[in-house]
Amino acid sequence: MSSEENQLPFIVEPEQLAAHIDDPHVMIIDVPLKSESYNEGHVPGALFLDHRRLMKGSGEVPNDVPDEAALSSLFSELGLTRDTHVVAYDDEGGGWAGRLLWTLELIGHTRISYLNGGIHAWRAAGLEVSTQHHTSQPSDYEAEYLKPEAMIDREELLQRLDERNVAIWDARSRAEYDGEKGQNRHLGHIPGAVNMTWTDAMDSDMRIRDFAELITELEALGLTPDMEVVTHCQSHHRSGFTWLVGKALGFDKIRAYPGSWQEWGNRDDTPIEK
Repeated sequence: MSSEENQLPFIVEPEQLAAHIDDPHVMIIDVPLKSESYNEGHVPGALFLDHRRLMKGSGEVPNDVPDEAALSSLFSELGLTRDTHVVAYDDEGGGWAGRLLWTLELIGHTRISYLNGGIHAWRAAGLEVSTQHHTSQPSDYEAEYLKPEAMIDREELLQRLDERNVAIWDARSRAEYDGEKGQNRHLGHIPGAVNMTWTDAMDSDMRIRDFAELITELEALGLTPDMEVVTHCQSHHRSGFTWLVGKALGFDKIRAYPGSWQEWGNRDDTPIEK
């Protein structure tokens, strides 16, 4: 089977992934919120990734994207090559899996998929789980921000707040959006941002909800596939999921603001609405 015939769709169902479990070109990565989830049982052959490796981890904005050297080191350790098709999943509805896939998009790695519903969907389908810790052969992967448009920084966002074709999807809770809750110096939301909490885009089984319904609801909020939609939350974890939902729905210009409210809400020079 050639690698072209072998391409998995962006949103993969458990049974589809099960058919590719032994494919040497497919790398399955488990990015759980709780590491115990991996130890209790994961998709056979899945690699464990500590979600903290997807963030810078220091400085004023520790949730920002790691530099290219740190990402080169991470993906070399995982054994990534240009031909690898990465399937990511987690244990909590797609936040960290989405953050991983967004990071891969940022470095121009286009062979990416999300296991819809994560480990919960895999178990619910009655598929085999493994408790064996899996490692891979390290590679020499040079990560560069080959697709910088996947990301937007504070400066660009500030400059473009009044542009009609730019919309902001705040994936935090309503209370955070309204400025009633939060740990930041300033509470509220970015001017003009609309709110759909990340969990509102998933069903009770943690799977992405019906695409047609989601498109209708997002359009009612003023978010349409032709727009440049910027998604964020507090740390670009919850918005990892809303980014992947947007991408799955055909929002080709969806971008993420990795600084998120952690950065915006802790400065004195960023405009805020309540």
